[in-house]
Amino acid sequence: MFLTECPRDAMQGWGEFIPTQKKIDYINALMEVGFDVLDCGSFVSPKAIPQMADTKDVIPEIQKKNNTKISVIVANLSGAERALKHENIDILGFPFSISETFQYRNTNKNQEEAYEEIVKIWELVQSENRELNLYFSMAFGNPYGEIWKWQDVEFWAKRFAEIGIKNILLSDTTGTGNVERISQLFEKIPAQFPDIHFGAHFHNKYEDSYVKLKAAYDQGCRRFDSAIKGIGGCPYAKDDLVGNMPTEQVINFMASEKINHKLNLLNFEAAWNRAKDIFKF
Repeated sequence: MFLTECPRDAMQGWGEFIPTQKKIDYINALMEVGFDVLDCGSFVSPKAIPQMADTKDVIPEIQKKNNTKISVIVANLSGAERALKHENIDILGFPFSISETFQYRNTNKNQEEAYEEIVKIWELVQSENRELNLYFSMAFGNPYGEIWKWQDVEFWAKRFAEIGIKNILLSDTTGTGNVERISQLFEKIPAQFPDIHFGAHFHNKYEDSYVKLKAAYDQGCRRFDSAIKGIGGCPYAKDDLVGNMPTEQVINFMASEKINHKLNLLNFEAAWNRAKDIFKF
C-alpha cells in the first residue's frame, strides 16, 4: 500500500485561520508516522485559499523523516515556479478536472488551457528532477448535471500518457461516485496505461469508507489518499463540502483485509491528538 496523508486538504477549507506554528507542529507529527507522502500545502492565490497563504513559511520548517516525501498543490506555472524554489518539496500536484465546469471553478481555465499549463509544468518539474501528480477531479461524476462517461477519463489519461505523466489520482471530489463506478474505472483505466501509477483520492461520508476502499482495492488499486477524521474537502467543489477519506478508516481497512503496512500507530495517535486540538473534534 502506498499511502498519502493530506493535512493540506484538511486545513484548506477550515474557517478559522490555523496559526503557522500549529501547522508546522502538526505536519512534523505526521512525518513521524511513516506515510509515503504528506500533502502539506499549496502555492495558489492567498485570496483564493487564505488558509494556505503561509505555505512558503511552513515548508522550510518540515523535518523530513522515514523517506516520506512532501507534496504541494499548484494551479499554474507561476505557482510551480514558486514551489520548486523549496528544495525539500518532492512532488507538485495539479487538479485537472474531468468536469469542464469544475475546471473553471477550481483553476479559472477550461480543460484545454489546463492541459497546456500542465505541459509547461511537467517540463519544468522534469528539469528539476521532481515529480508531478495529476488529480483527476470529478473522475467518478459531478454535481453539475454534466453527463459522466468513463471514456472521458480514458481520453484524458491517454492525452497525459502521451506526454509521459507517471502519476494520476482518480478523485471523487464531491462523493458522487458509487461502488459500481469506482470498480468500473479501476478495472478499465489502469490496465490501458501500464506506465502510469493510478491511485484513489476519495471524498466520502464516514460510513461509506470501507465499501469504496474495497471497490478500488479489489480492482488492483494500491495507492490511497486520506486525512485524519476525514476532515476537509475542496472549497470550490460545491457549497456543502464532502470530507476526505478518513485515515483511521484506511488503517481499519488494512487490518480487516490483513494488509501489511509500515505506519507507526503510536506516532499516529500522537498526530491524531494534534489534529483533535486543531479541528476540535
